[in-house]
Amino acid sequence: MRVVLALPALLLLVVAAGCDILTPDAPLESTVLDGTIEGMTASQVRQHFAGDEEFGRVFSVAEGLGPIFIAASCEQCHAGDGKGHPVFNLQRFGRLLPSTGFDPMVEFGGPQLQHRAIPGYPPEAIPAGATGLASLTPPAVTGLGFLDAVEDQTLIDMADPCDLDDDRISGRLQLLDPTPVIDEAIALERLGSPNPLARGTLVDGRYIGRFGKKGLTVNLLHQTVGAYHQDMGITSDLIAEDLFNPAAGSRAADDVADPEVTSAAVANVVFYLKTLRVPPRRNGDDPLVQEGEIIFRQTGCASCHVPTLVTGASEIEVLDRKEFHPYTDLLLHDMGPELDDGYTEGAVAETSEWRTAPLWGLGLAADFQGGEMFLLHDGRARSIEEAVEYHGGEASGSRGAFLALTPNQRAAIMAFLESL
Repeated sequence: MRVVLALPALLLLVVAAGCDILTPDAPLESTVLDGTIEGMTASQVRQHFAGDEEFGRVFSVAEGLGPIFIAASCEQCHAGDGKGHPVFNLQRFGRLLPSTGFDPMVEFGGPQLQHRAIPGYPPEAIPAGATGLASLTPPAVTGLGFLDAVEDQTLIDMADPCDLDDDRISGRLQLLDPTPVIDEAIALERLGSPNPLARGTLVDGRYIGRFGKKGLTVNLLHQTVGAYHQDMGITSDLIAEDLFNPAAGSRAADDVADPEVTSAAVANVVFYLKTLRVPPRRNGDDPLVQEGEIIFRQTGCASCHVPTLVTGASEIEVLDRKEFHPYTDLLLHDMGPELDDGYTEGAVAETSEWRTAPLWGLGLAADFQGGEMFLLHDGRARSIEEAVEYHGGEASGSRGAFLALTPNQRAAIMAFLESL
């Protein structure tokens, strides 16, 4: 009897002693992407976390999911706000017509494939005749507010479509034809802006794109409502019509009244994305990292992966005229035949052109991709070295310079890239 009575107490002691072993240490701040920009007001922090909650919201059929969709929440593809795993890649398709150029095959459900559907509705399939197929890995979403706050003129000044400086790098602006959705997204984002004309600039009658693998969206509001609609089938004030599968034979919609997400919820998600902190740097004082940064510039990598940009005037004080280090120019560059999927979007991008991917957060990518790296637009490169080896076109010179590095030089540049 005495032994039986003592057993629960003994178990309690064992469990208590084991708690220190079973409870993991909190992750280091320098290894976590999620977090607010420092210096925000209390009300801004509240709005940020309201947006965080919406970002993680899992939509149900009763709330308007679908009828065709890819994911049921933003967070499903952007777990921890980090770079997604290729299992969540978006699939986009189209075909190149000799007479009219690239056709996104809208009449067949293009350009984006929605491979899932709610009960009673058929999902889409890539149609016969699609010659351009692009698989797109979900990007990390941290630091986007800084990229959003860069003025259009900065991008215009960096663009060099005719390579006038003769460095064999000819970054181009992605341009987008005006649509009611883009017009409204720009108008809404200008409200309250201290410099409303700094973004939404027309170049040859078209808007400048900056977000997406080929720069398909003009700002974070445009990006957000597009993702709600194309990825989740969720309608908003800006895009109030349900997705439908043309193969179903009718413009069938779900039974939920539109819009399916409120303007306040959309605004909170946009604010959340704007106020996520930039990816943390690590080991910046390490001499090897510092040597690697010098080599990074010497090899010409910084011509496209521009280390430093400056935001314009912003109604969000923590984003107002701030210097930051994303390692991108937000421009289109020809990456050569190996990265040409035969697919494009926007008004000007060629099938071999991709917007320069920001390198910040590169050293943490594997932490959010299941312990492995999946780099480039589709995740095909399994290491930083392999990603560089795929670079062609305008990046051929930098690739050659990288491949010619000595082992010690390569170790230094890798240490630098892994510190980002």
